[in-house]
Amino acid sequence: MSASSQPAIPPTALQWLLTAQDGSIKSATRLLALGRTAAPVAGALDANVRLVACDTSRAGVRALLHRARHALPVVAQPSQLPFAPGSFDVVAVHQSLHTLPEGSLASIARVLAPGGHLAVSYIVRDDSVPWVRRLGDLLRDVDPAAMAGAYGTDSVERLTTSRFFTDVAERRHRLWAPISRVNLLDMVARRFPDLDADRLGQLMHAVGHLYETSARVPEPLLLPYQVSSWKAVVDPVEAASALDDPDPGLPIRL
Repeated sequence: MSASSQPAIPPTALQWLLTAQDGSIKSATRLLALGRTAAPVAGALDANVRLVACDTSRAGVRALLHRARHALPVVAQPSQLPFAPGSFDVVAVHQSLHTLPEGSLASIARVLAPGGHLAVSYIVRDDSVPWVRRLGDLLRDVDPAAMAGAYGTDSVERLTTSRFFTDVAERRHRLWAPISRVNLLDMVARRFPDLDADRLGQLMHAVGHLYETSARVPEPLLLPYQVSSWKAVVDPVEAASALDDPDPGLPIRL
């Protein structure tokens, strides 16, 4: 699921991710949105958040700025963040913790202020709903790997074992995204761009029938998602061991 196709982050989930473990939230939180996949999070923030949009490429930064035009753009590697120590209250990583290279957690810890936290979130599809299970059966008749549900959430174990973070908290929020019959068929067609025309036609007919027998016309079907969220507080003692600047350049001070 790409950043552009993800449903919006529910306000309750966003509020929880921004709130410190002690229940407090600053009037002008300093937040680093790390990676282009954090665009849905960055785009949902209000003007009170002092936002920095960071990705490894200019294209990724532009994707973030498309959703949050007020952000300060920075191109940098997550394992070598070019910010002064303690620059942020929150570092947000959305849909991409499993992609961060070695050394990234130490780098994130270095730029977090005392009491700051790493906010990790993944939007995952809930396949327990009957019509979604039936859709999965149809797609797996074509490709057994379809809707396998490998989202990367297993990487959160890196937080629980990292010496740089402590007090890892977890919460889940329900999210329903409406989808029309046309959009569902388009999603299936894009999943199988090289499928034989006759086989694709059969599949599209079956998916269309599934939609018609599951939706409550005129209401659209609702795709069920779950926002899985984690907060990990930086350990100030361990983070002190990562306070050396990542390179001899001038660190960014906010």
